[in-house]
Amino acid sequence: QVQLVESGGGAVQAGGSLRLSCAASGRTFRDYNMGWFRQAPGKEREFVAAISSGDGTAYSMAVKGRFTISTDSNKKTVYLQMANLKPEDTAVYYCAAGTGPSFGALPSIYDYWGQGTQVTVSS
Repeated sequence: QVQLVESGGGAVQAGGSLRLSCAASGRTFRDYNMGWFRQAPGKEREFVAAISSGDGTAYSMAVKGRFTISTDSNKKTVYLQMANLKPEDTAVYYCAAGTGPSFGALPSIYDYWGQGTQVTVSS
């Protein structure tokens, strides 16, 4: 069982930046594909960004060019650097880990999920 813990959420004004972190209890992400998703009130969970075990990355069109997914050198923490935030980025952000060979935007390919961290962007 993998426990994922997100941190770094908060309230920021439009145009500001935040960095979210995701750590797994007692292990590294070396063999996992990792993803960030978000869910706004009344909306379905949507893909934000992913990074493969081989460090390939993917982004949704909504965040491409503004958000960056990365890991630390020890592959113990996954980051989501968010810049030029917009009110429509307001959501609970979830970290996810997948143990299979697939990588990308489908929630079904991820086996473990964190509890989420709130990001609120005001205009």
